[in-house]
Amino acid sequence: MNRLEEKQVRHQLNSFIMAVTKEERRLRIKRRIRKRVKGTTERPRLSVYRSNNAIHAQIIDDVKGITLVSASSLSSKELSDKPKKEQSKVVGEKVAKLALEKGIKEIVFDRNGYLYHGRIQSLADGAREGGLVF
Repeated sequence: MNRLEEKQVRHQLNSFIMAVTKEERRLRIKRRIRKRVKGTTERPRLSVYRSNNAIHAQIIDDVKGITLVSASSLSSKELSDKPKKEQSKVVGEKVAKLALEKGIKEIVFDRNGYLYHGRIQSLADGAREGGLVF
């Protein structure tokens, strides 16, 4: 085997071991989290998705496989003028309000592989201020 072939084989092996992109890294962390975090009927899971433009939150019952409540920063025009961290806080409060209307008070927080700071933390704080316990 020449040096070029060795380098290609090593690169292929490393791609299994090391995360190559940010998305792969996030998905790896997500798999680690989801091994432990499960939403039940008594305590459903609050899952968060963050894109460059918006943030989405939904409360999921993993036993039944259904979404109980959802909220997004795209759902209202008034949020588009605010900074993203403020949008996240409003979405957290909104999902908490909807959950309390459905009788959900305790949840499990699933940050979905994102680091717990910035918009994710802001959404969690908004949900706590809205009355959810986690």
